[in-house]
Amino acid sequence: MVDETVATVLRSIYVSGAATLLAMVWSLPCSLLVATRGRSKVVEAVVESLVGVPTVLIGLLLYLLLSSSGPIYRVLGVRLLYTPQAMVLGQAVLVTPLLISTTYRLLRSSARSLWELAMSLGASRVQAALLVLRESVPGIVASGIMGFSRAIGELGIALMLGGNIRGYTRVVATAIAMDVAAGEFEEAVVLGGVLVLVVVLVAVCAKLLTRVYGD
Repeated sequence: MVDETVATVLRSIYVSGAATLLAMVWSLPCSLLVATRGRSKVVEAVVESLVGVPTVLIGLLLYLLLSSSGPIYRVLGVRLLYTPQAMVLGQAVLVTPLLISTTYRLLRSSARSLWELAMSLGASRVQAALLVLRESVPGIVASGIMGFSRAIGELGIALMLGGNIRGYTRVVATAIAMDVAAGEFEEAVVLGGVLVLVVVLVAVCAKLLTRVYGD
């Protein structure tokens, strides 16, 4: 039982961590692009509205996309539904608006001073962008922690895309839901405590790494 719980926790960290990193891959360039182009009001409104999109809707759309009758299987012949990879993709899509919203505000304030300074000194757009990102690392890490915390506690997408398969796609959130449904409230509370502990430890480790980077 202990081994299974440990495996479930580690799987949760892997899925949510991979989802957050994947979302950062496209969220950071989008945020930087918008922050340096000055198109703020429309983007802010759109992105912030997407943050509130119901997770069940995201899960449903991805379920239809990844199912055996969906376009991915028909075109590529790849079965992703009820796999950890599907959960990673679903959680990445889920946290993308949150990451863009938070990193955009951060990069916008940095870009106002650093971007113009770098360009005036003859830097290329790529060099200026790297400067803005490098100076914004602590804030980017904080945004990533927010995304990870959002992803690891997500239940709907994990159930719809992962299926809560024991030893394969079961994560802490789905295990808690299963324990509650079975009336095992003590185990559910313990898992909830573990979930909070994981989020806190990840945040502390990330902050320590950021401090080392800053030094």
